[in-house]
Amino acid sequence: MNKQLESLQHLQNRAIDLLMEFGPRAISAILILALGAFVARALGRAFAKAIARLELDSPLRDLLVRILRIAVLLIFVLMALQNLGVELLPLIAGLGVAGAGIALALQGVLGNLVAGLTIIVTRPFRVGEFVQIHGEEGRVEAITLFTTKLSHPDRSVVVIPNRKIVGEIMHNYGMIRQLNLTVGVAYDTDIGHALRVVDEVLAANPRVLKDPTPVVRVIALADFSVNIAVRPWTAVVDAGIGASELNRAILEAFRARGIQIPFPQREVRMLGAPR
Repeated sequence: MNKQLESLQHLQNRAIDLLMEFGPRAISAILILALGAFVARALGRAFAKAIARLELDSPLRDLLVRILRIAVLLIFVLMALQNLGVELLPLIAGLGVAGAGIALALQGVLGNLVAGLTIIVTRPFRVGEFVQIHGEEGRVEAITLFTTKLSHPDRSVVVIPNRKIVGEIMHNYGMIRQLNLTVGVAYDTDIGHALRVVDEVLAANPRVLKDPTPVVRVIALADFSVNIAVRPWTAVVDAGIGASELNRAILEAFRARGIQIPFPQREVRMLGAPR
């Protein structure tokens, strides 16, 4: 019984000695980490305000701010470890070996990270532009280090891993889109009059951009109609509703002006038929 009490007393004394020895260091390390988090956040805000005047994309600004915060926080972490008496050189060597194993296990994630950095730096597209990537198309809503988010007109969101984007063929429409409309008129129609009517319809629609100038021209002499191409430009967000409004407005304007839109028809003649 006395031996057990002596062992407990020894453990208690040892715990008190360790607490007296490492307690102040641990408290100091916690305070250093808290100070580091505060300083990293404050410097990040100040840096973000400083670079806001520069013409940089928001993903690039966010990346620079994040790198600064991580670098500052890493410095304070090293200071806290040094305050605890941790040998930094063996620790860094061990982290290097562990990092190699982690890199092999996370090849896909690291591939997305490298591709995200490439996209942010090279800027093949920006937030707000309409792009077609890897069989998907939509308006770019966000570019992160790992993924790119596209929004569709039906309000769905497509998330594409960045490694699927870099090295692939991409079609960037930019901030505007050209509508591809076609209307047919009868062969006996005054083509000049029909073109002027289409120009009036385009000029009256607020979604149609004045610059670039809309393209209106005859593109084909079809079997039963003269086809007119209507190629105006609109903002990306107005492309869908703009096409619908223009189709309806052109139809109503042609009807009001007496311009005929022919329907498919065939004339069949019987040769050599008995009387």
